[in-house]
Amino acid sequence: MQTVDQRKKSTSVTVSMEDPRTRSHRTMNPRIFQNFLLIWLNDSIGEINNVDYQKSIEKLQQVVNNVNTFTDIDECIDFVTDAESETVIMIISSKFSQNIVSLIQNISKVNFIYILCDNKSSLEEWIEQSTKVNGVYMDITPICDAVKKAAHQCDQNAVSMSFIKPTDGVSKQNLDELDQSFMYTQIIKEILLTIDFKQEHINEFLAYFREHFGNNSPELKTVDRIENEYYSHRPIWWYTSSCFLYPKVNEALRTMKVDRIIKMGFFIRDLHEHIIALHSEQHAGHHFPESFTVFRGQGLSHEDFNKLMKTKGGLMSFNNFLSTSSNREISYMLACSNGDNPDLIGILFKITTDPSTSSASFANIRDHSFFEEEEEILFSMHSVFRIGDIEKIDGNDRLWQVNLALTDDNDPQLHVLTESLRQETFPHLTGWFRLGGILIRLGQFNMAKDVFETILKQTTDDCEKADIYSHLGRIKDNQGEYEEALEFHKKSLEISQNTLPLKDADLATSNNNIGLAYNHMGQYSEALSYYNKALEILQNKLPHNFKSLAVSYNNMAGVSTNMGDYSKALSFYEKVLDIRRNTLPPNHPDLAISHNNIGDLYCKMGEYWNALESHERALEILKKSLTLDHPDLATSYNNIGAANAYLGEYSRALSFYKEGLEILQKPFANCSDLATCYHNIGDVYSKMSEYSKALSYYDKALEIRQKTLSPHHPELAMLYVKIGSVHSQMLEYSKSLSYYHKALEIFQTTLPSNHPNFAISYINIGLAHDKMGEPSTALSYYDRALQIQQKTLSPNHPDLANSYNNIGAIHTNLGEYSKALSYYEKAHEILEKSLPSNHPNLAISYGNIASTYSTLSEYSKALPFHEKALEIQENTLTTNHESLAISNNNIGDLYSKMGEYAKSLSYYKKAHEILEDTHPPDHPSLATSYNNIGVVYANLGEYSNALSYFNTALKIKQTAIPPNYLSMAMSYSSIGSMYNKKSEYSKALSNHETAFKHFQEALPPNHPHLGTSCGNIGEVYDNIGEYSKALEYHEKELKIYEEILPPNHPNWAFPYNNIGLVYNKMGEYSKALPFHEKAIEIRRATLPSNHPHLGTSYNNIGLVHDNMGEYSKALSFYERALDIRQHSLPPDHPDLQDVRKNIDNLKKKL
Repeated sequence: MQTVDQRKKSTSVTVSMEDPRTRSHRTMNPRIFQNFLLIWLNDSIGEINNVDYQKSIEKLQQVVNNVNTFTDIDECIDFVTDAESETVIMIISSKFSQNIVSLIQNISKVNFIYILCDNKSSLEEWIEQSTKVNGVYMDITPICDAVKKAAHQCDQNAVSMSFIKPTDGVSKQNLDELDQSFMYTQIIKEILLTIDFKQEHINEFLAYFREHFGNNSPELKTVDRIENEYYSHRPIWWYTSSCFLYPKVNEALRTMKVDRIIKMGFFIRDLHEHIIALHSEQHAGHHFPESFTVFRGQGLSHEDFNKLMKTKGGLMSFNNFLSTSSNREISYMLACSNGDNPDLIGILFKITTDPSTSSASFANIRDHSFFEEEEEILFSMHSVFRIGDIEKIDGNDRLWQVNLALTDDNDPQLHVLTESLRQETFPHLTGWFRLGGILIRLGQFNMAKDVFETILKQTTDDCEKADIYSHLGRIKDNQGEYEEALEFHKKSLEISQNTLPLKDADLATSNNNIGLAYNHMGQYSEALSYYNKALEILQNKLPHNFKSLAVSYNNMAGVSTNMGDYSKALSFYEKVLDIRRNTLPPNHPDLAISHNNIGDLYCKMGEYWNALESHERALEILKKSLTLDHPDLATSYNNIGAANAYLGEYSRALSFYKEGLEILQKPFANCSDLATCYHNIGDVYSKMSEYSKALSYYDKALEIRQKTLSPHHPELAMLYVKIGSVHSQMLEYSKSLSYYHKALEIFQTTLPSNHPNFAISYINIGLAHDKMGEPSTALSYYDRALQIQQKTLSPNHPDLANSYNNIGAIHTNLGEYSKALSYYEKAHEILEKSLPSNHPNLAISYGNIASTYSTLSEYSKALPFHEKALEIQENTLTTNHESLAISNNNIGDLYSKMGEYAKSLSYYKKAHEILEDTHPPDHPSLATSYNNIGVVYANLGEYSNALSYFNTALKIKQTAIPPNYLSMAMSYSSIGSMYNKKSEYSKALSNHETAFKHFQEALPPNHPHLGTSCGNIGEVYDNIGEYSKALEYHEKELKIYEEILPPNHPNWAFPYNNIGLVYNKMGEYSKALPFHEKAIEIRRATLPSNHPHLGTSYNNIGLVHDNMGEYSKALSFYERALDIRQHSLPPDHPDLQDVRKNIDNLKKKL
């Protein structure tokens, strides 16, 4: 994770011959095509403005497209380390040379360093010690020549390779194991050969590169030349000429930048067909011997070399066009030059080719190349070889010969792979249609949309239009634009219904697609209706299409799950399982998928033991049908780990996750799956409150995601959310917000403004502000989330209910209980309409309403809602589910407020038993439970028992890593209050002061908890008679509330009440009375008429009037207090006894 340092920042501009204005850093054009970065660290900012410098730039631009110049060392190093390019070439002016070379020579991506100086001799001594300084020059011209050679070497080394390990048999290899570059270069090669390119596509190519090259005059001249002379030369001549086509084509194929491949598609096809034509001509003319050998020299990274070594006997593909030579010496020298680089291994490929057994396309291009003197054999893209012996050359462990044999047409492994790929990648489609389908699979939705919209404009065939609309619907669905997806799918269905002959399979697909869009929109009943139509078609007209039936049942299961109708979902998943059991062999991996789906559902139902059983069945099948290091086994271990995590068996969960991790850390594993595994382990450590370990694993996941995904990929955003949540748990709210905002930035870049993910981001940010004691800011983000959801979701979507609940919680924190109740009731109304009556989310909703009634002291209304929540959970969850502990706690809290402490204690202890069964003894939830029981004993006046429970809670909290200062502060505060009750004031003061210190460490300076803590300290000083200090702390409490709370918040009443009590004890009755009157005014405005706090205020005012000798007024207030307490408290409550004593004593005075 990078931190912001104190280095100065600069504005970046593109190097331009027309604009000599200077900045300390000039960056390359945003579209990067080079296989390397060229960076020039210049020692004089004034020099940048002179004519010689501009000429130097022009010379360099004859060799490369972009030059990045710097005058500041720190900015230059930042740029190098942050750059995505794998190779960096540097030119360094002598002033900086020694300092910066020592800093950068260990950066693996820096491969070539050239020093530009006035005096070579002054540099010779230290330069000999550097392995990466490739030359010292006194003029830019020889540097340009050196850079040209280095650029060629970079291009050679940048060839994309895939490794496929050998298999024992010829069974279908799981495509998930394959490198994506192997898969998609094969597919795109096939697609490009079927597309009919026209002049308009060449025009698009020309426009694209004119925009790319900007002000680079030499390259723009090349674009003009291609426009005017393209058909005057053959494609191989253009490919081998000194223009941008060679590096650009291979860079695009290497990086799988599909938009660039499409733009150059016409040339890639022309080049391939030219090689095919030459191959046929040369083979027919016996140009090649029966078997011959060619060579290729290049460098491999240590990582790729290790992959190569482990794939001996397997297959290796070069995923772009491959240049080789019949001259071993030239190739050997290239290999040696790479071996000199400590970050590379020099490789000499010795390639044996037998034209009689292979139809792979290659040709001797000597007579067709721009450089006619070279003996070059050019292989077309995606040539596949079998890896033979791998040996050191002359015992040098930095220089190796690798023997390759071009695969023949009967190679069983390659045949199975190729056929598998075709079957998995829309074999029924051709040309642009197939390309669009592949783009959807690659997640390139905007490009796929452009392809299908172009086809739509050109076609008049209704069947094609229906298919195009269906694809456009899929694209919009993947982009989260569900309304537009629905519109496209309905157009497709309408055409299908009106087109003869009517295809039942297409109708079923269209209905399924429409159902999927409604499902994503939260309109589950509509989704179910269309899924039913699809299912009806399949059952009545295509009863033997078992694969489609299974898909349809799966869809039904998914929407039923979303509706919370888990029993129906389970029924559908079991139908899928039955079909697969009857149509597949007993150990087929698809059966494992069904068991995993059922396991996931059981997890949602809270039936974690059943979930575990299903996932274990899946694992058993996979162990019999797959190799022990197969990635699907890792997925199964992950699922079992998740079930154990839900059961609170965190050590078992970690054990299974780490078994999966062991598989995924092998060289051929899917990086995405590895990142997911790290993510899951982070989740477990987060649940265990081991936040530093959680962050460590999240960071590992993040490192992979950042390397393998684009910077704006949604999966990165979701990971940022998880990291933000951990920082939130660690009370590091500013860091938490930073990650939430990173996630938001990704969504802003990649998603439409009303996408549901924005709502998720706003909710997370709102939650962080809420915890920081900034309820108004939190409310504004919750409102933004709600606005998006109201536009994009159906009126009864459960996510809307979640937002209403969040807003209700904020109004609760603001003391606006009536508003809170209104939002909770809106949420509940939605959930009642959209969910079955026993759905767990309804239980949460009942709990929110109950808690609000409890806060309003409407205990008789609160209790039935808490009991409904508990009833649902007892009927739908396992007996030791944590949610049951929460509900028992809530009811215990309610009875505590009602003064029914025996009942309260009973419910708290039920909750505690559940938590002890499901959590380790030092879990934070148990600390909360001990605290709750302590509160009851405190209310019962059993202060020693209370202290014991509070201290146990504190001991658990003190073991947390990192320390949770906020949680510990709560415990110290409770302990301090008990010592205050026991009149042990020094201990009380010590604990309250420790609490205050921890609140300061954990919270912003104006957080309400700090105000409450000041109030507690003030009460202790009040009790020991230090009234001036008591007033000082109560006034601090008041000041904090003034900064953060709205004017009518109930908490205001506490400092007013406490200040009034102090003045009363000081005998300053005229000062005491206004403060008590302010307290009662607030309580009348915010609390129900029979709230106990109102009774307290009436009693306190009565005491002041009593002390002032105004006995009739005192009696009036005492009687009001008595009336409230008789209606709101049980008959033996201590406060009721106190007010009765006050009345009895007063009557004696009358």
